[in-house]
Amino acid sequence: MITYKELAEGVQEASGIRTSALLHNWVGGVLGRVVREAHHRGDPPMTALVVHTDDGMVGDGYKEVLAVAGEPPVEDFLEREHHAARSRLACYQRFGATLPATGGVPALAPKLEATIARQRSREPVRPPRVCPSCFIQLPSTGACDSCGAPGQTLDAHALTSGSIVAPVTPDLRRPT
Repeated sequence: MITYKELAEGVQEASGIRTSALLHNWVGGVLGRVVREAHHRGDPPMTALVVHTDDGMVGDGYKEVLAVAGEPPVEDFLEREHHAARSRLACYQRFGATLPATGGVPALAPKLEATIARQRSREPVRPPRVCPSCFIQLPSTGACDSCGAPGQTLDAHALTSGSIVAPVTPDLRRPT
């Protein structure tokens, strides 16, 4: 992979043409030409190799890869990144990169993968579902194995507000 900034520097160095224009004002045009030329040649979209420095994601211009290929647009950013990961692997395979014996697997950019992992670690743990009658944690079926009642998710409010009432059990010490 290469960042937009590294690519811009490489393009200016290789062409001998320098610009003071902001990167986002011209690099998209260059990448658009790369997308169309790669498609014309039957090559995978090499623009999938270009990512942002800060988050490791392809840019919004990646939608042109899909359009040129005749694919529908992808609105979900993570779905777009997975498409780009598959395209990167296709580039590595096509252009002779050193890959594992298995041929490799599509991978998100390391910075993006780290960001996703951090976000997942911050997600709140959901409270277990419990039987409203027996007050035991429910199995994955969602129905109580003891009484068959459907479960509910308990939260701190339900536990402290008195909206959950313990079941009445017979006093086994008293004769009936």
